[in-house]
Amino acid sequence: MDLLHNIALGFSVAGTPFNLLLAFVGVFLGTVIGVLPGIGPMTGVALLIPICFGLPPSSAIILMAGIYYGAMYGGSTTSILVNTPGESSSVVTCIDGHEMAKQGRAGPALAAAAIGSFVAGTFATIMLMAFGPLLAQVALKFGPPEFFALMVMGLTVVTSLAGRSMLKAVFSTLFGLAIAMVGIDLQSGVQRFTFGNIQFMDGIEFLVVAIGIFALTEVFINIAEMKNPKEVSMEKIKGGLWLTKEDWKRFWPSSIRGTLSGFFVGGIAGAGAAVASFVSYGIEKRFSKHRKELGTGAIEGVTGPESANNAAAGGSLIYLLCLGIPGSGTTAIMLGALMMFGLQPGPLLFTQQPAFVWGLIASMYIGNIMLLVLNLPLVGMWVKLLKVPEYLLTLFILIFSFLGVYTMNNSVQDLVLMVIFGIVGYGMKRADVPAAPIILGMVLGKQMEEKFRQSMVISDGSFGIFFSRPIAVVFLFIAFLSITNPYWKPAINGAKRLLSKPKAA
Repeated sequence: MDLLHNIALGFSVAGTPFNLLLAFVGVFLGTVIGVLPGIGPMTGVALLIPICFGLPPSSAIILMAGIYYGAMYGGSTTSILVNTPGESSSVVTCIDGHEMAKQGRAGPALAAAAIGSFVAGTFATIMLMAFGPLLAQVALKFGPPEFFALMVMGLTVVTSLAGRSMLKAVFSTLFGLAIAMVGIDLQSGVQRFTFGNIQFMDGIEFLVVAIGIFALTEVFINIAEMKNPKEVSMEKIKGGLWLTKEDWKRFWPSSIRGTLSGFFVGGIAGAGAAVASFVSYGIEKRFSKHRKELGTGAIEGVTGPESANNAAAGGSLIYLLCLGIPGSGTTAIMLGALMMFGLQPGPLLFTQQPAFVWGLIASMYIGNIMLLVLNLPLVGMWVKLLKVPEYLLTLFILIFSFLGVYTMNNSVQDLVLMVIFGIVGYGMKRADVPAAPIILGMVLGKQMEEKFRQSMVISDGSFGIFFSRPIAVVFLFIAFLSITNPYWKPAINGAKRLLSKPKAA
């Protein structure tokens, strides 16, 4: 009965005309963001946070969530039609999706992507509804040591998966933690790292860093590398947008495999949709009955990854709502935004803000239906978006960035800081240093410090408290495995090769 009551509460919140409009705007803008190469969901959500300031928290999260999973779908359109992924999770879709388009089967490929996204998004929402409250109940039993260990695990998993170089990813994480330290010391009330500037006493604004690192960085990249958009022929979708009977037979197994793998792999803190889509493609190569066709235009190569990246979006929201740990760079930005609204995602959120949580869950059901209905008829419009000159797109991002940051505090210093972080982000991009760990480190830094100090007070300054609690030990062990993975994995493989060598007679 409680579940039915909560669902009814959620639909009463999400079903208001205003929130329905915001869900529609979210999935529409998200699809546009996914279609346009170079923006991506992280930049899109960061850019639109200032618009959310005047909204109630429930309405704001409905809008941001719509942008998030709308962008997960949007990237597939350009991947299939012009071999240009709108964001990282759609890279794998290019392999078979574009091959299908070249064979005149772009219609079935687009339909498979849309329906697979709908199936996966609905499944992830059901799982969030069913297991979210249970996970929150378990998390209520956590003390400061468990929460500190959980945050350490989240940071290390993000770091280990964020880039090709572990050293660069660690640097990015530490940079984010350093930004979080600016301001007033939580315990002593003493200023730290403010350099005598009173505007730094409240710390560096999250939005300044997020827009600088993501949005302005994209502006600088676009200016440095102005490209001509690829022309798209509508002949590629002349064959209709529906699946044949044979396509349906091959669709369902790959969609189920992609949905399950995406939810459980992508939901792991830090793994994200890009990792989930690559894992799904690997699963198709191993288990699909038509695996020999992969890479030549197999529908499984579209359905699996597209189902996986949408399921991963729902999986990462479970971590965000139940534990307060972002499961991806985009949910890290959403976490920062919610904290700016005065909300603290975590196990207490389900009991203290039930209308907020269940309104979001209900809006995800509605948003997934909107995505399906919206995207198939509008493929032609999405294609035309690719013909927008890149300088106009760059100008649009620039105007939104400066307006959004300035209207937050009417501070010129915030604008200067945003530009500085934009330059830093550009340098990091050129050096192949991942940016997502900065946001996660900044968002979790103060919470980690608070839980660490509380743990030290409880234990009279003994670090043994982290190793005397089973849950904390498990989290720290996973963190250790994550951060040392690049080193022990080659060692294990080397040992296996040595053991497999035949002994000399």
